[in-house]
Amino acid sequence: MAEEISKILIVDDQPDNIDTIKDILGDGEYSLFSATNGKEALEIFKKVNPDLVLLDALMPVMDGFQVAREIKNNPETQLTPVIMITALDSMQDRVKGLEAGVDDFISRPFNIFELKARIKNLLRMKESLDELENAEQVIFSLAKTVEAKDKYTEGHCNRLADLAVAIGEYLNLPPADLKVLKRGGILHDIGKIAIRDSILLKPGKLTPEEFEVIKEHPKIGVQICSPLKTLKPVLPLILYHHERYNGSGYPEGLKGEEIPLLARIIGMVDCFDSLTTKRPYRRALSVDEALEICEKETKQGLWDPKLFAIFKNVINEPKLKQQFIEWYNPTSSGRTTT
Repeated sequence: MAEEISKILIVDDQPDNIDTIKDILGDGEYSLFSATNGKEALEIFKKVNPDLVLLDALMPVMDGFQVAREIKNNPETQLTPVIMITALDSMQDRVKGLEAGVDDFISRPFNIFELKARIKNLLRMKESLDELENAEQVIFSLAKTVEAKDKYTEGHCNRLADLAVAIGEYLNLPPADLKVLKRGGILHDIGKIAIRDSILLKPGKLTPEEFEVIKEHPKIGVQICSPLKTLKPVLPLILYHHERYNGSGYPEGLKGEEIPLLARIIGMVDCFDSLTTKRPYRRALSVDEALEICEKETKQGLWDPKLFAIFKNVINEPKLKQQFIEWYNPTSSGRTTT
């Protein structure tokens, strides 16, 4: 199978400059595309999804700083390397470029060998990031496979992730923590992929021996995800989402604030969503019924009381109420709102 050729988008309002770079790079090693202004560059970017962008700073319609900002503020394109080729050499302009997300600068007139070397370096980095992203996607697909095994857990991971993020936003947690909550919600039960179906899908009550097997899934989940350094912040959520505030949970029997905050959020939301899901041995509980049970469990010491009070506020937040109604629609996945 032939190796895929890297795609480079050259953006400059001077056609002669574009032609010069095409002459330098046009030996068949790269697939080259061009645009003469920022707006056109973004349109072409969407069509070809380049592996690297060579970007002029000063252009009509939309300058290079704006283009870089558009690329880097989009989660789907933010890992695309951007090299700004410019005659601007003031520290202020460089800082402005860095703030826009530019990865590297080359000043005009540029050295041909330096340009080629910097392109190769950034493309190698992009290739490594793509491989890492592909590995992450495999793990997320495994998590979806676990959910797909049981028709009663359909949509559970996405609901849990979205509700956990809503709580995080209510707490004004930083974006990095919200990202961890989103990923943790999806990956929290990935370890169940190693639990045999006769236990995982058993319609009745588990035996003590079977429950001991189930209790291994947080540790297995950590083993699956730990090889990827990018998932390191998610590991405590996977490992500790079955810990309880009074120390009665597993796998380590952590107590109170020994349990990381994000794991406490995931654990509580996990329980709530499970209560509102139909099971072979019981109907789906309504939101109010589930909250009532969670409140009783909070008084028994299972949940962080301050966090549960916040959780109730989030559930009753008017702007989120419609979302919850859609999640717990009686015609969807055996769920109920009444």
